[in-house]
Amino acid sequence: MPIGMIGRKLGMTQVFLKDGTALPVTALEIPVNYVVQIKTVEKDGYSAIQVGAFEEKEKNTPKPMLIKFQKVGLKPLKVLKEFKVDDVSSFKEGQQLIITDVFNTGDLVDVVGTSKGRGFAGAMKRWDFAGFPRSHGHRYHRAVGAIGNRTDPGRVWKGKKMPGHYGNETVRVQGLLIVDIIPEKNVILVKGSVPGPSKGIVYVEKSKISNRKSQRLKLQKLKHINENLVKAGEEV
Repeated sequence: MPIGMIGRKLGMTQVFLKDGTALPVTALEIPVNYVVQIKTVEKDGYSAIQVGAFEEKEKNTPKPMLIKFQKVGLKPLKVLKEFKVDDVSSFKEGQQLIITDVFNTGDLVDVVGTSKGRGFAGAMKRWDFAGFPRSHGHRYHRAVGAIGNRTDPGRVWKGKKMPGHYGNETVRVQGLLIVDIIPEKNVILVKGSVPGPSKGIVYVEKSKISNRKSQRLKLQKLKHINENLVKAGEEV
């Protein structure tokens, strides 16, 4: 199956374990995804499937894309994403993909999203600088401080942490635990936070670091969460 799916961030909430522990989770809506195109090594040089989600109006879809969807018998889709797979023989164009085809409770996933844009920000907010003392006698409180060093090198080094544009960047958060899956609502709950605002598009992928020793140990420590989770409507 593909290594990921397209979804939308709904927001954060909390779930409870049987011992009363509150666990912060992020709710991700993952609707039915569709296989729009299959790419093969012979034709494209690599093996992958192109997946689409979220229906779009025909009048808002470019004509070339509209024809592409019509060829595979699909309605126009708003978001497309490629996922590399080892074997494409088990897929066909127009095929539906649902959450339970790809993910299971207790899996580790990576979530890729676009972080919130914060515009032009100072060095303290952008880089978490401590700033200068706030007492009397100091003229600078939130300034960046010295940025160069006399005659040599006589310039500011590239990459110097300074004020500038902050946010609105692609961010990948790795190794998040799937706490619960609610298939009837097309929702999964992952432990912790994910990048982006509510209703922001996210890509949920099988974790690329799940085979690391540190991640296997983390799963051992977190397995009690799935075992002791209080389900909706369940009495403790």
